[in-house]
Amino acid sequence: MAWYDSAIFYHMYPLGMVSAEKSNDNVTVHHRFDELIAFIPYLKVLGCDAIYIGPLFESGSHGYDTIDYKLVDRRLGTNDDFRRFMDKAHNYGIHVIVDAVFNHTGRDFFAFRDLREHGAESRYKDWYKGVNFYGRSDHGDPFTYSAWHGFTELPELNYNNEEVRRYITDVVRYWVDTFDIDGLRLDCADALDMNFEKSLRYFTNEMKPEFFLLGEVIHGEYARWVNPLTLNSVTNYEMHKSIYSAFNSHNFFEAAHNLNRNIAIAKDLYLFLENHDVDRIASKLENKANIRPAYMAMFTLPGKPSIYYGGEFGMEGKKGPGGDDSPLRPSLSQEAMKPNALTSYIAKLAEIHGKNSELHMGDYKELYLQCKQWAYARTDANSAVITALNNDEQPAVFYVTLPLPAELAFDLIEEEPLPIEEGNRIMISLPPNSGKLIKIK
Repeated sequence: MAWYDSAIFYHMYPLGMVSAEKSNDNVTVHHRFDELIAFIPYLKVLGCDAIYIGPLFESGSHGYDTIDYKLVDRRLGTNDDFRRFMDKAHNYGIHVIVDAVFNHTGRDFFAFRDLREHGAESRYKDWYKGVNFYGRSDHGDPFTYSAWHGFTELPELNYNNEEVRRYITDVVRYWVDTFDIDGLRLDCADALDMNFEKSLRYFTNEMKPEFFLLGEVIHGEYARWVNPLTLNSVTNYEMHKSIYSAFNSHNFFEAAHNLNRNIAIAKDLYLFLENHDVDRIASKLENKANIRPAYMAMFTLPGKPSIYYGGEFGMEGKKGPGGDDSPLRPSLSQEAMKPNALTSYIAKLAEIHGKNSELHMGDYKELYLQCKQWAYARTDANSAVITALNNDEQPAVFYVTLPLPAELAFDLIEEEPLPIEEGNRIMISLPPNSGKLIKIK
């Protein structure tokens, strides 16, 4: 089993966490990695053993308009600073994957800057998609070009160009050789050239066994990307939406349906309740009491659970007209990290996840499903962990038949034994808006 099969990720958006300047002056270096390094011992206590951090490449603003792929953004620090971050994480047994923005660059990236300066004479004119010298861009360039979702600050790279493929491969080699990173989160993987993704999988596996490739995919059939030839995992936006919707609409059938739709690869998918692009789960849930069972679902459903920084404190935030920065990507100093009952609860779930291998790669079995109650098991050969959820404002009582013959049932949250009744059944009693975890063997 690879390290990522049992990993619990902590998602860092570093420019926000350290209150970096919104625009890069391309001159001043700010040494802020000590603020991020200070989180690492805390993450170990929280129960996380993997970090997804990014964007990190030198950029002009939000981090996804890359200027230099081989420099850490100077608003965060230097390459040496990041190397210290990596060493600290590895010393604590924490793996690190880095946001890789390979679908597009910023307008100040050297190849696009050359294109702006030399036009049709630029040796890099074929590095970008859709370059056409019979019009003008909205920046006044004497050419037009393809840009990600029409945002002309983000010109799209052309992966039909062999030089582009070689260049990006060299960038990946640089980050592995220089920083010993453990994987990449491929930004816009659903738009990135699929053949390049396949070659990247082969190349990184040869370079570093168990290198983890996570793709950002919002829509589509996830199995197109998650397979032995392409990526190890993709972001499970379907389940993300299904979890909060199931609680808000009192409809666990939606979540169960989406899980079963992707059941063949569900264990490989990256689970999250929030990230740097979507509203915080504490703001999405109509009844805030459901935040605990929502986290319980994320930690026990098939997949790789992830905590977005600040989520463990119940931080709120919604997209606003001014952009994502303040509400979704705020600063988080050590002074602001005030553990509460939710923090302790999430740490308990992480501990349970770490100690019970059924929750890593165990099979999924549905035991009970109603609009407001859902019970399922994750099973190994001789043991199982049962999750029971109640999204109702009223208490719920129901029976489930255990997925295997059992002599012992134990409540993992309350840490107390539970009786097994005749017929290998157990009674589930749940308060409103709550969940229960039961180990049987």
